[in-house]
Amino acid sequence: MKVMVTGGAGFIGSHIVDFLVSMGIETIVVDNFSTGRLDHLPKVIQYYNADIVSQELKEIFAMEQPEKVIHQAAQVDVQKSVVNPYDDAVQNLLGTINVLTCCRDYGVQKIIFASSCAVYGETPDMAITEAHPIRPSSFYGLSKYNGEQYVRLYQDMYGLPYTILRYANVYGPRQNSGGEGAVIPIFITKLLAGVSPVIYGRGVQTRDFVFVKDVAHANYLALQGADNTTVNIGTNIKTSISELYKMVAHALSSPLLPVHQPMKKGDLLFSCLQCEKAKEVLAWQPSVSLEEGLAYTIGFYKERR
Repeated sequence: MKVMVTGGAGFIGSHIVDFLVSMGIETIVVDNFSTGRLDHLPKVIQYYNADIVSQELKEIFAMEQPEKVIHQAAQVDVQKSVVNPYDDAVQNLLGTINVLTCCRDYGVQKIIFASSCAVYGETPDMAITEAHPIRPSSFYGLSKYNGEQYVRLYQDMYGLPYTILRYANVYGPRQNSGGEGAVIPIFITKLLAGVSPVIYGRGVQTRDFVFVKDVAHANYLALQGADNTTVNIGTNIKTSISELYKMVAHALSSPLLPVHQPMKKGDLLFSCLQCEKAKEVLAWQPSVSLEEGLAYTIGFYKERR
C-alpha cells in the first residue's frame, strides 16, 4: 500500500508518518513547510514541498499514484481564522477540494479527512457524540465542516470512500505554540523560560486532550475500515484549563501563577468528545493518559531547549 499524507511534516501529520513507516507502509508526504519541519520526517520518506492549493499537486498525484490519502494539511489556528477568514477558507476548503479532485482523477481508493471538534461549536458541559448539532462558532470550525461536506459529496457523486475523524484537542511532542489546542506547549515553554503564561477567561473552560500518538493510530486504523462514516477521536475526559495549568506547573516544579486575560472570540467554553463510536467501528480507544502524555511532551520540550 502507498499512502500520501498531506501536511505530513507538521505536528500531527509527522506522527502519522512515523506510525505508517513503522508498520511497513510506503509513505509519501506533501507539505508546504509553512509550519511543518523537514527534521520531523524520517530520512526514508519521499516528500514534496508543495501547497495543496497549487496545480503542482496534480503532477505529484500523477507521478506517485497513491492508493490512499490521509489529508492533514490545514490552517488550524482559530484566531487566525477570525482575523482572516479568507485565508482560512483557501487552505481548508479550496485546498481540500483540490485534494479531493486529485483523488478522484487518479483513482485513489480512500481518503482520511482530519476534521475537528470545532465543528460542533458551543456545547453543553458534557461529552458529545457525532450526532450532536453542528453549529461552529469560528471560521475555522466552519471551514472544517464545509470540508467534511465536500468529502461526503465526492463519495456520493464519484464513489470516493472516506473516513472523517473529528479530533479533540491533540497535544504531544512537536506541537508548536500556534494552532488549535496549543495551550499545552504554550504553558510548557513559558514555564521553562520562567514566564507566567496567560489563561484567557477564568480557566473554567474545559477541553478533551488526546495524545498525538493515539491520533496517529486512529488514522492507521481508518485506512482499513470505518468507510463512509464520521468518528470522534477523543478521550471522553474533560479537563479545565486551570486544572491543566496546575498539572503542568507541578510537573515542572514551577511556583509561577498564570496571568488572566479576557477570553478570545471563537474560543469554546466546553469541549469533550464521546468516543464510543471509535471503539465500535475502528476498534480504537485512547491508550495514553493525560499525565503520561504530559510527561512525554515536557521531556520533548526540555530536550529541545
